[in-house]
Amino acid sequence: MTEDLRAAALEAINRSQAAADSDYPVVHLAPPVGRLNDPNGLLVEGGTYHAFYQFSPFHPHRKLVYWGHASSDDLLHWTQHEPAIIPDSYYDRSGAYSGGAVVLDEDEACGLPASSRYQFFYTGNLKDPVTDERTASQCLVTSPDLERFTKWPDNPLLPAHPAGYTAHFRDPQVWRDPDDPGSFRMILGVQREDLTGAALLYRSEDLRSWRLEGELSFPDADGAFDHFGYMWECPGLVRLTDELTGQVRDVLIWCPQGIAPEDEGYENIFPCVYTVGCLEGTELRECDGTFAEVDRGFEFYAPQPFARRPSEPGPVLLVGWAGNASQDDQPSIETGGWVHALTVPRTVALRGGRLLQRPAVPLPADAAALSIVGRRLEGATPIRELDGHGSWHLRLEADPADARWGLRIGDEACCVTIEFLYDDDGAARLVVDRSRSRYTRHGATRTVTLPAGTPPRLEVVHDRSITELFVGDGALVFTLRSFVAPGTTGASVIGESVHPVAGCAVCFD
Repeated sequence: MTEDLRAAALEAINRSQAAADSDYPVVHLAPPVGRLNDPNGLLVEGGTYHAFYQFSPFHPHRKLVYWGHASSDDLLHWTQHEPAIIPDSYYDRSGAYSGGAVVLDEDEACGLPASSRYQFFYTGNLKDPVTDERTASQCLVTSPDLERFTKWPDNPLLPAHPAGYTAHFRDPQVWRDPDDPGSFRMILGVQREDLTGAALLYRSEDLRSWRLEGELSFPDADGAFDHFGYMWECPGLVRLTDELTGQVRDVLIWCPQGIAPEDEGYENIFPCVYTVGCLEGTELRECDGTFAEVDRGFEFYAPQPFARRPSEPGPVLLVGWAGNASQDDQPSIETGGWVHALTVPRTVALRGGRLLQRPAVPLPADAAALSIVGRRLEGATPIRELDGHGSWHLRLEADPADARWGLRIGDEACCVTIEFLYDDDGAARLVVDRSRSRYTRHGATRTVTLPAGTPPRLEVVHDRSITELFVGDGALVFTLRSFVAPGTTGASVIGESVHPVAGCAVCFD
């Protein structure tokens, strides 16, 4: 008898007590049960945001990956729906892996029926139970209404990897070619036969028949990415106009597995980086080989932008996985039977070639004004307005002359501290210390040197067990899982002259 995988997942969800866990976030999207990882198929439709994600409802007892599905009208409060993609076909029975979405406009039928208005591309994973040999294929699911999801009858669209590459061939992202109307492009992360990472580009006019264009290359990068890690995961391209130069640029964001950590930087198990250039054919030109991490925190991976229909343009919004490989041992798996979350959506901009990220939902004009102005020569001073709340959004700034300032989340015995330290020569560092929290295995303390001229401003989105830091103008972002004492609320400021920013705090719980 064939197992009903949809019914089994729904049963696991219905039995779940995850939402009752004191660590379960209020405004960050987390799984209803089990494990969440990469965001998938993000899209905006008529003012509603839909997030799909890698979902393992039976974790840790059984590793089988579905696509979970949730929606939101305000990017803060998420409603869970039934899983959208079930790994019940011969080509994905070992898991429906990551991918992206395309939303078709009325005049973009591409010869497709109305039931195909929403297109979801993903990697079907198949492992031989005897040899463990992997087969990866690229597959399609369509939906007429984001409630019903149908696998394309001629799946897989790309049944196997091309010659010269291994079976590590995955994570399709599809977008309209802005330079060739009526044409769509796909980028895939791959591993070459010499065990180095790369990305492949495909093209299609009908979203069904795809032809290989070639490997993404960097003619002006002096070989910087020729042997850059052993596998590239979750590659994606975002087109932005640089706020300083007015030039249109293509930002490549991807996760190169296997690059070596530095004394400061790329310290996560697998990092996520970006580089900037101009995509022409298969070449990312005017890219000099410079790259940087998208997020400097302990937990961040596989970000993806929201897809939009051409008739409903809007800001570029990015969401990442607030997790990483080998981090499934977090306290929540024991206390609530769930693990991991997505970041809050972020608006993305480019300034002088540097990626800027800010929370997509700004603080409201009537946000609370904090009573924290004054001198505090020692210790930390509680923020009265946050007392009793474990989920909040906060903006602070400091006097440039203050040599040490920051924030403490939690009590002194179990806390996370965020401090800015300034040397006599003006050099500035951010130090995030979670060594006294309940989760330190993959990093207890991290120091980040701030770019010169970074304004002494800090924006924090803290949500029970996850914290996101936006420093200065958003050029530095830091995501971490912040498991302080269960049920701990509030925060305290550190420093002599910390000021609230106008409309500076709102609580979510």
